[in-house]
Amino acid sequence: MNSENFHKITSKKSSSLQDIAHRLRIHSIVATNASNSGHPTSCCSAAEIMSVLFFNEMRYSSEFPRNPSSDRFILSKGHAAPVLYAAWAEAGAFPLEKLTELRKIYSDLEGHPTPRLNFIDVVTGSLGMGLGFACGAAYTGKYFDKASYRVYCLLGDGETSEGSVWEAASFASFYKLNNLCAIIDVNRLGQSDPTPLQHDLDVYRARFDAFGWKAIVVDGHSIDDLTKAFYTARIQSEKPTCIIAKTFKGRHILDIEDKLNFHGKPVGAAKSESVLSHIRSLIHHDVSAKEHGIVSSNMIEDAAQIDITNIRLRTPPSYKLGIDRIAPRAAYGVALAKLDSDHIVVLDGDTKNSTFSDKFRAVYPERFIECYIAEQNMISVGVGCATRDRCVTFTSTFACFLTRGFDQLRMAAVSGSNANFAGSHAGISIGEDGPSQMGLEDLSMFRSIPGSSVFYPSDGTSTERAVELAANTPGICFIRTGRPEADTIYASDEVFRVGEAKIVKRSDKDRVTVIGAGVTLHEALKAHGELSKHGISIRIIDPFTIKPLDVATIVDSVKSTEGRVVTVEDHYLWGGIGDAVAGALTTSNIPCSIKHIKLGVDSIPRSGKPVELLRLFNIDSQAIVEAVNKIIH
Repeated sequence: MNSENFHKITSKKSSSLQDIAHRLRIHSIVATNASNSGHPTSCCSAAEIMSVLFFNEMRYSSEFPRNPSSDRFILSKGHAAPVLYAAWAEAGAFPLEKLTELRKIYSDLEGHPTPRLNFIDVVTGSLGMGLGFACGAAYTGKYFDKASYRVYCLLGDGETSEGSVWEAASFASFYKLNNLCAIIDVNRLGQSDPTPLQHDLDVYRARFDAFGWKAIVVDGHSIDDLTKAFYTARIQSEKPTCIIAKTFKGRHILDIEDKLNFHGKPVGAAKSESVLSHIRSLIHHDVSAKEHGIVSSNMIEDAAQIDITNIRLRTPPSYKLGIDRIAPRAAYGVALAKLDSDHIVVLDGDTKNSTFSDKFRAVYPERFIECYIAEQNMISVGVGCATRDRCVTFTSTFACFLTRGFDQLRMAAVSGSNANFAGSHAGISIGEDGPSQMGLEDLSMFRSIPGSSVFYPSDGTSTERAVELAANTPGICFIRTGRPEADTIYASDEVFRVGEAKIVKRSDKDRVTVIGAGVTLHEALKAHGELSKHGISIRIIDPFTIKPLDVATIVDSVKSTEGRVVTVEDHYLWGGIGDAVAGALTTSNIPCSIKHIKLGVDSIPRSGKPVELLRLFNIDSQAIVEAVNKIIH
C-alpha cells in the first residue's frame, strides 16, 4: 500500500470536520472563560488535528473508552486539556454542558488530564513524557497484544526541546513501532518566547527523518492535508510516523492569533462576544459530531481480555538457612523468571547483567524490553505498557539512575499506574565504583510518592517474596536490591506481607531496639553477637517494607526497650529508614522518653572497599555496638 491509494474524503465530510474543529475552539474558549483559567490559545491551534483524529481517524468506543481494542490517544501537551475534553464530549462520552465545569473542585475535568476520567490512560502536562508513554502502549499493542489498535500522541512544539522526547523517538524507531503516530502542533509560540525553531518545519522533518521516522509536513489547519497524512501513517509497515503540523497559536481568536503573551490566559468576557461570534460565522452546520454522523466506528475487537491478578511464584524460594548466600539483586532475577503469568514484562536500561533481569530474558526473551541508556524513557515505556492492565511491568536499573526519572515516577503515581521498579547497587556497600554509582536517595524518593510501596529485602527468600508481592500490589512499587551477597536468614516457608516487619532477634532482656535492612541488618546481627558477649541483649527488626512501615511492631518493640532505638541504613540520613521510624514514633503514644540514634551516610561518600566504607561512615557492626553502648549509658 502507498499514499497514492488514498481516497480523498468527500467535501461534505471535510466541511463537517471543519465545523467540528470550530466547535472545539468555541468549547475551549467558553470552558476556560468559565474557569477564568486555562490555555485556549493552545487548544485553538490543535482544533483541526483533534477533529480529524477523533471523527475521521481513530477507532474507539465513547461508551467504554478503555476498551482494550480501542485506539489510544495521549495528549502530551496536557495544558490543551479543554480541547481534548471537548472532543470526547462531542463524541458522546459525557454531556457538552459539563465542559464549563473545567477546573472546578468538584469536577474531574482538571487543568491537565488525569485518569480520574475514564478516557485518560496517563496523566500529562509535565511536558516531554507523552511520547514515552505512547511508546509503551504501542509496544504492547504490536508485540504483546498483537492487536489492530493504534496509538496517537499529540505534542507541543516547545516540548520537543526535552531530551526525553528524543529518547522516545529513538526507542520507537529501533523497535519499528509502525502503529505509533506522533503529531507535533507547531504553533510557533511558547509560554514566554517563540519556540527555538518557530516555523522551521524542514528542521523538524530532518530531525525525525534522522531518527528513523516517517516525517510528514502538513498545514495543521487543513482537513484534507491531515486526513491524507493520517492515512499515510496508517499504511507504514516498519516506521513510526511523525506528522509535523504547521499551526497558529490562538487560531481564529481575533487580535490574539499568533501573538505572544497570551499563553495560559482565557479570552475574557470583554473579548469573548466578538471572538465567539466570529468563529460561529465560520461554521456551516452548527450541530454535534453525532448529528453530523461522523462519530467513531469500525473498531476491530481483537485485543484479548486478560487477567493479571493473583500472580505467584511457580516454586517457593529454596535457599538453605545458614548455608546459602545470594545477593538480593541476583534473587530478584531468579524471582522474575519464576512468576507464573504470561503477562509479566521486564524492562532494563543496559544493566541487565548487573540487575540480574537477564535471568528473565534468558527464559522469556519475547517479554523483555531492552531500553538502553535512556532511563527517563524506560520509566515512561514501562508505565505505558502497564496502561489498561495489559501487563505487569518490572523496570530495573541501578537505584541511582532511577533518580534521573523522578518526574516520570511522580507522573506515574498521579496516573494511578501499577508499575514496579527495582534499584540495584544501592548504598555505599557497592564499594569501589564510587559515589556517582551509589543509590543513596532512592528510599527517600520513593517514600515521597503517594500510594507507593517500598520493599527493602535482606536475603534471597525475602527478595523473591518482595517480587511476588509487588506483582500483586496496587500503585508504584520499589524494590531495593543490594549488591553484596547475603546470608539466608529466612526459611523458604516464611510468610511475608506488605507492611509487616520481622523481629529477627528478641528476648525478654532486650535493652535497645535496632532497626536495619539489607546490608545493615546483617551488620546488626553481627553486633548482636558481639554485644551478647558483654551481657547486652538487643532486639533486631527487619522492616521489610519501609513504606508502609509496620508502626505497631516498631512501637511495641521500642516500648519494650524503654524508648531506646537505633536505626542504621546504607542510605543518606535524610528521608530513609531513620526518618520513617522517627515519624512513626512521633505520632505514637509511648509512655517514656524516646532516645533515638540514627546511623546513616551523612556526607558524600568515596570509592573504597565495602567493609572500609561501612566503617568510615559508621554503619557497620562496630558503629552499632558503639551506638547501643552510648544509648544505654
